[in-house]
Amino acid sequence: MSAPLAHPSQPAVSPARALSARWATSAVFFANGMVIATWVVRVPSVQSALHLTPASVGVALLGMSVGSLIAMPQTGRLAARFGTRRVTVWAGVCMMLTLLLPFLAPNLWVLFAALMVLGASNGVMDVAMNAQGVAVERALARPVLSSFHAAYSLGNLAGAALGSLLLGASLGQWPHALIITLSMGLLVVLAGARLLPKQADEPAANTSPQNPPAASSSPSVLVWLLGLLCFLGMLGEGSLGDWSGLYSRDVLGVSGAALGAAYTAFTLAMTLGRALGDGWRSRYGDRRVVEIGALTSGVGLGLGLLTLDPVVAALGFLVFGLGIANVVPVLYGTAGHALAGRGIARVATIGYAGFLTGPPLIGFVSQLTSLRLGMAVIALSLLLVGLLTPGVYRRLAGRLSAPANSV
Repeated sequence: MSAPLAHPSQPAVSPARALSARWATSAVFFANGMVIATWVVRVPSVQSALHLTPASVGVALLGMSVGSLIAMPQTGRLAARFGTRRVTVWAGVCMMLTLLLPFLAPNLWVLFAALMVLGASNGVMDVAMNAQGVAVERALARPVLSSFHAAYSLGNLAGAALGSLLLGASLGQWPHALIITLSMGLLVVLAGARLLPKQADEPAANTSPQNPPAASSSPSVLVWLLGLLCFLGMLGEGSLGDWSGLYSRDVLGVSGAALGAAYTAFTLAMTLGRALGDGWRSRYGDRRVVEIGALTSGVGLGLGLLTLDPVVAALGFLVFGLGIANVVPVLYGTAGHALAGRGIARVATIGYAGFLTGPPLIGFVSQLTSLRLGMAVIALSLLLVGLLTPGVYRRLAGRLSAPANSV
């Protein structure tokens, strides 16, 4: 594990300013999680209002993914020109406003277009706020990026809980969306004033003629290597939630409230893991957190798939959530420290492709074999991350300038 690096040429950020930016960035991540959860909770309401079939809902949801994939690669260029603070706030406000659009859609194709716009706003905000998180981490000279993703998870949980409460109170989808738009939009604007300015976005050079960098791969190669790890990690993270309910019902034979036990265990463990992640990064280094976390998640889920006992299986899902919690956040941070904002944009785009292709891949494998073997693909993807991580971080030598990065 390397010690935090200080660079005289790097713009000075006072400890108080950096700490303020940390809490502001956490607020932005929380708001993003709240919006995503609000939409997810209201999907059945929109389906009923527009009389959509399950297949039509799938088509509509594809719009959000398409919007994200189109917008994400552009974020690095925007951040380089305007700074991650401005892009984060702009995208955040756009996301809060575009949350209203799906609830105004009169038919499937307008809904698809509305979700494309929402997805594009989310894609830009996702990349920009992670790049801002890297800048905050650099200013504090200690790991904090995992805590931002914990704030996102808390926003998800809070949004789901509030949504369930408002559904129980029979509040319509439009008033619900308007409440979230106004409250979270205000939160993003207020937090935006405390984010770090553009000057803090880029790391200063950490080498000199007397201290040349270690051999490392070209930036384009590193983008694809980190992107591959993100792809495999997000394939698992994105697939488990979609298939855990069906697995519990069709393989484990559970019903009723117990259907959600496996997914609940996964979500709570992932939130806890992210809350603890920065301490693990400080102690063990980023490479080991990714490597050990990925191997732990793969083995944990694999063992959980070997049993038909719902309680033991839920424990396997819990271990999976704990292990995978910091894999993608740390890889985002590594991309930012090694390759700056455009690196995060490119790596995140490749990774997001795994998030999209994972669920249908599991379905395809399950159709050919069995759902248990389909779920085993998730475990395998994380085992591959664990096995490939040491080699990727060795090739990053000489480019990392962040605390807790061990190569």
